[in-house]
Amino acid sequence: MPGPTLKARSTAPRHGVARVLSKLGLCSRTEAARWVVAGRVAVNGRLVRDPEFPVVQGRDALSLDGAPLEAAGRVVVALNKPRGLVTTASDERGRDTVYRCLEDSGLPWLAPVGRLDQASEGLLLMANDPEWAATITDPATGPDKTYHVQVDAVPDEALLGRLMAGIDCGGERLAARSATVLRSGGRTAWLEIGLDEGRNRQIRRLLASQGLETRRLVRVAIGGLVLGDLAKGTWRRLSDAEISSLAPPGRS
Repeated sequence: MPGPTLKARSTAPRHGVARVLSKLGLCSRTEAARWVVAGRVAVNGRLVRDPEFPVVQGRDALSLDGAPLEAAGRVVVALNKPRGLVTTASDERGRDTVYRCLEDSGLPWLAPVGRLDQASEGLLLMANDPEWAATITDPATGPDKTYHVQVDAVPDEALLGRLMAGIDCGGERLAARSATVLRSGGRTAWLEIGLDEGRNRQIRRLLASQGLETRRLVRVAIGGLVLGDLAKGTWRRLSDAEISSLAPPGRS
């Protein structure tokens, strides 16, 4: 007779406890690491102080200050970011951040999904689900972004074509998916520019390469989600249908 069969060892992926806390949508990974180091987190009833202590999400029981932890429901909000705010949780230079717009909101921990630089305005998503957020910011899976940009000249068709053809800038390839003139008057114009990926200050750098100065830059849409009449500095929570429409198939 064959001998007894050994029970197969679990192949469930193991991750550091701080990473798992973040994936549960409870806090940032940095904040989770602080909780662990401070002795506030237990795994299966055992206090741990190493943020990389390995756990299996969904199998190991986690608690904070003695209270059991469970995954938070996904929350995504659309914020109309005003010009002058920094897209970060805290700023070493003491500048106001986008979190000023969420004060006293009653929302759970949220992190920006991608970025808008300090001088830029418009539609910014914030979410408590890092994995979902990664699919939105990934150039291969994320939706296109649409911007309205005021420049200090009226571009002709040849210049718009060069924006779409793109440039090499410091080893990066910068190009617009689309570029059209919305309206013009005198010596300025408003352009609509579409991007299928978001590199650091991509539009400003691309326009500067063609001798154009960016006077205002407003993100007006992410995929099919439009900024609409959302007042500057205010936010609204996205519906499940809106969240699903932004994510690639099978990742909503």
